[in-house]
Parts: sequence; C-alpha cells; structure tokens
Amino acid sequence: MTAARTLVIDTATAACSVALTDSAGGPGGEAHEVVGRGHAERLLPMIAALPGGGRAAHILVDVGPGSFTGIRVGIAAARALALGWGASVAGYSSLALIAMDQFMSAQHRGPFAVAIEGGHGEVFVQRFAGAPDFGATDAFVSLKPADAIARIGDLPVVGNGVARLAGLPPVQVGPALLPRAALALALPEAYRALPAKPLYGRAPDAKLPGGLTPPIPVI
Repeated sequence: MTAARTLVIDTATAACSVALTDSAGGPGGEAHEVVGRGHAERLLPMIAALPGGGRAAHILVDVGPGSFTGIRVGIAAARALALGWGASVAGYSSLALIAMDQFMSAQHRGPFAVAIEGGHGEVFVQRFAGAPDFGATDAFVSLKPADAIARIGDLPVVGNGVARLAGLPPVQVGPALLPRAALALALPEAYRALPAKPLYGRAPDAKLPGGLTPPIPVI
C-alpha cells in the first residue's frame, strides 16, 4: 500500500503544509495551515491525520530557503520518518514550489519572480521562466528590498516577500503565495531531487562557538 506513496513536508515558511500522494490511485490527502511559528507542535499531528498515518515509501521535504527553525524542523521530521519507515528522502526549494504554484495558475504566462521573507529585513528572490517550460533563470539570493527590485526589474513577483516590496517601483506585486505541499510532485524531477540538507541562503543568526550552525533538532 505504501510503495507508491510520497509524503511531502513543508515547514520552511509561515505555512505548515503536508500532503500524501499515491500514484497507484489509493487514498491521498493534504493539510495546509498558516501557523507563523509552532511548526514542531503542529507537524506530526498533521502527518498522523493523513491516510495510513502518512506512511510512505518516499518523503519530500522543503529544504529552504526560509525560516532557519522551520527548515530544521521539517528536515528533522523527514529524516526521522525515513529512518523509521525505511523510506527514501529528498528535498526541494521553497522558491521553486511557490513558482510552480504561480506557473500552474497564473493568467500571465510570461517570466516572473518569487520573493519570500528572509531575515534582517531582506527577501529571498529568484526569477523563473514562463510558459511553456518551467524553470529558474538564475540562482536565488537574499537581498534588501531595494536591491531585490533592482534584480527583479518590472517582472511580476509573488510570494510573501511582496509585502516588503510593495510600493517600490517598478515592481508588479502579485499574490503573497506560500509553499503548498500538494504541488510538490508537479515540480520537474531535477527540482525535487535535492539533498535533504538545509538550504539556508545566508548565514544563520545563531551560531555555536567556532562559527558552527546549530544542529537540526530531534522532534
């Protein structure tokens, strides 16, 4: 029953989002909540509420960029469940998943950008191609709003980072999308085959002695 199933875990942003897909036509399901914080408390109950307790042969997890804590919570859960279930695990980018949401639903089919909230007043930004082929056209970066606008230009931009860009010409502000786990399998294979390791995009705020990054928590 679990052989064809994929569990998707997304906690890299303000959303806590999970989905179970079954390529053999079995029961799937999803749960999506905008929690802000508290992903660790919500994530496992949301997974447990999926059909079969969310058990799957493959796990996909959002590896970032986004919230340092949220990224670590999601990866910790994915690794722990993969170990317990004997499942494989891989990652994808939060920016790519938001881009896929826009790519699949937008009336405008030209190039666009994704911006999500980062730390210290910055936003993570990345540009994507429009129809017919999905794909990133540059690497993501963390920038101050004015620098992000200089990079984006007059492209339409989506993602929860639009709040920090609104009113700065010439940006075209679109919906404040957050990653939705149910769309992960729509990503091209190369975009959902990243290592299940944090993709922070900038130096973490908290550091251990010697400049080490805090470990991924066990939840």
